[in-house]
Amino acid sequence: MEQIAIIGAGAAGCFCAVELKRRRPHSHITVYEAATKPLAKVAVTGGGRCNISNSFEYIRQLGEAYPRGERLVRHAFAQLSPEQTCAWWEREGVRLVTQSDGCIFPESQDAMQVVRTLENLMRRLGIELRTGCRVLELNYGPQGYTLRLQQGEVRADRVVVTTGGGALGLLKPLGLEIVPPVPSLFTFRIGDEGLRSLMGTVVEGVTLSLAGMKKYRSAGTLLLTDWGVSGPATLKLSSYAARELSERDYKATLLVNWLSSSEQQVRSWIEGTARGGAAQKLVSSIHPDGLTSRLWSHLLRRAALREDIRWAELGSKGISRLASTLTADAYPITGRCRFKEEFVTAGGVAASEVNPKALEARRYPRLHFAGEVLDIDAITGGFNLQAAWSTAWTVASQAE
Repeated sequence: MEQIAIIGAGAAGCFCAVELKRRRPHSHITVYEAATKPLAKVAVTGGGRCNISNSFEYIRQLGEAYPRGERLVRHAFAQLSPEQTCAWWEREGVRLVTQSDGCIFPESQDAMQVVRTLENLMRRLGIELRTGCRVLELNYGPQGYTLRLQQGEVRADRVVVTTGGGALGLLKPLGLEIVPPVPSLFTFRIGDEGLRSLMGTVVEGVTLSLAGMKKYRSAGTLLLTDWGVSGPATLKLSSYAARELSERDYKATLLVNWLSSSEQQVRSWIEGTARGGAAQKLVSSIHPDGLTSRLWSHLLRRAALREDIRWAELGSKGISRLASTLTADAYPITGRCRFKEEFVTAGGVAASEVNPKALEARRYPRLHFAGEVLDIDAITGGFNLQAAWSTAWTVASQAE
């Protein structure tokens, strides 16, 4: 009987175990998990609701959702697309709903429904699950693979590694190229008390970038917190710039375009207001839609403008300072904070080490990888779980 070992009982590992067993019913599949429970991260993702996938409605190019690993993801989606993934879950009794932002959740809004579904499938199919069982080392020899555990050694004919980015040390004996993992999806500490004093303020339609790293740009909702900034726009930017921010020890300058408009467009609005019927009104009394009065007062101070100044009194220098503040407001990033659901890392087994068709190691037969252990990671919004489902399916459907 073929012995298959799956290392890691997360989303990719459990999903792969189910699909492998369906295709290879006479094999014996054992899933090894260091933690005491399987699917622990799935249980808390999406605030406990499990953002199972995304409609990709607002994604123009795959690289927008997957800063690293786009090529492998593209191959995996050819095997199991997001639409096919949703159909899979519906067949298994998990009804889904799609939010206006494209995020897909169980209709129950309960991540444990997803966890229980996979656990029940594994149980019914006779898949062995060994929790509290850490794999310390993976070796390959003439007799196949040997897994060194804390409790001893076991042999396997085929191995699927789905450990995520935090347990890559077990692959060291194989000499695979590993892209060093660094955190992704995190919030920024901001060294500006004025901004932090606005904690709880939510601003829609903001564009963020990093000074000196302007190839990284994100747009969306910004949440101001007592430590700095959070929200979808921040998390997306942290994902795009994860590796470079790590190299800079999370010290950088955040540029905030509060209106997601060009400086010329904003200048035109300011000049029109200063010449129009509001010319004699206080600058503090009129602000762009989407900005609260408190935030507007903060921005006026940033532009060195008195709140009792009238629009007609701004002058060319005042107009320039206000336009610059609204479109490129600069704040020092002093470090990163953990996102409450942060468990995504950028890095893992290099794409050059695997055959994208089957996600099998080029140098080791019957050794496969799925999920975050690969150098694949995504922005927030269900994209990381979709990559887990699709890469796991690829391994199961292509394993020979």
